[in-house]
Amino acid sequence: MIKARVTVTLKNGVLDPQGKAIEHALGGLGFDGVGQVRQGKVFDIEIDGTDRAKAETALKAMCDKLLANTVIENYAVEIA
Repeated sequence: MIKARVTVTLKNGVLDPQGKAIEHALGGLGFDGVGQVRQGKVFDIEIDGTDRAKAETALKAMCDKLLANTVIENYAVEIA
């Protein structure tokens, strides 16, 4: 069994209204000095098998086809 974590974030330059709302809320809660907040998604995925290269290829295909909108989002795949 291979365990992986996929992190999806908005590309630089893409507006992030949810991140901006979180940034303002943190300031309102008294957390001073918070700069820019960017919101993203994390997926923890388990894949049957032991072939890390095959799993990485499959994970990248999952990101390209479903998990990330590659027009506006970047993703990173980390295999444990």
